[in-house]
Amino acid sequence: MRILITNDDGINAPGLQVLEEIANDLAGPEGEVWVVAPAFEQSGVGHCISYTRPMMVSQMGDRRFAAEGSPADCVLAAMHDVMKDAPPDLVLSGVNRGNNSAENALYSGTLGGAMEAALQGVRAVALSQYYGPAVTDAPDPFEAARVHGLPTLQALLDRGVWTADDYGIFYNINFPPVPAADVKGIKAARQGFRRDMGFGVQPIHSPSGRRFLWVTGAPQQQPTSPGSDADVNLKGYISVTPMRADLTAHDALEALKAIE
Repeated sequence: MRILITNDDGINAPGLQVLEEIANDLAGPEGEVWVVAPAFEQSGVGHCISYTRPMMVSQMGDRRFAAEGSPADCVLAAMHDVMKDAPPDLVLSGVNRGNNSAENALYSGTLGGAMEAALQGVRAVALSQYYGPAVTDAPDPFEAARVHGLPTLQALLDRGVWTADDYGIFYNINFPPVPAADVKGIKAARQGFRRDMGFGVQPIHSPSGRRFLWVTGAPQQQPTSPGSDADVNLKGYISVTPMRADLTAHDALEALKAIE
């Protein structure tokens, strides 16, 4: 198996090293693992592509490249330049530092990389490590992902739903904020929503007197609706959520015929 990995935390991020370990085990001795990752952190860029400017791609080692762009840019660079003669069989994006459950998924560059791969017709999975009091200051905050990443991916590749339609399915995996030994298992879960916990801004003044705005987040330990991704994560389960890039609100189409 030929695997491409990327992320949004940058090519030197510790989560990418965890994903390289997982990918090498998944690919096996006859497989290949390629890295095309952002040269700098790209958290929160979603499915952004560098449509109005070129990006520099630098080779950092054997099958290892850094791109001055987003995770989606990295996938495009890999598919149409770096790996154009032998495209990947699978794209893995992560392991993100922090969860991409619930509404976080909408902003995530980690998911943006997986989404672009799916749009390019390649099987894709985004992986993220939920942070919390039990893991944030642990010697290895990524322990749950490191230990359970390979069997979770193997189960998904063996028994998951993979489609070849226009908006093919890709997957969002979030590892819970607990030590590896406390992970209770895997749950298929829908995307949740944290009510009254959206992003905001906080104004500050620089030493020169100029006014700036910092984007602020919200606490990540609040419960969401039962059975959703963040809910099962906070209960100690790995969440696996099937996703599509199709943004149509299909449930509203029939009612909308009233305006025709």
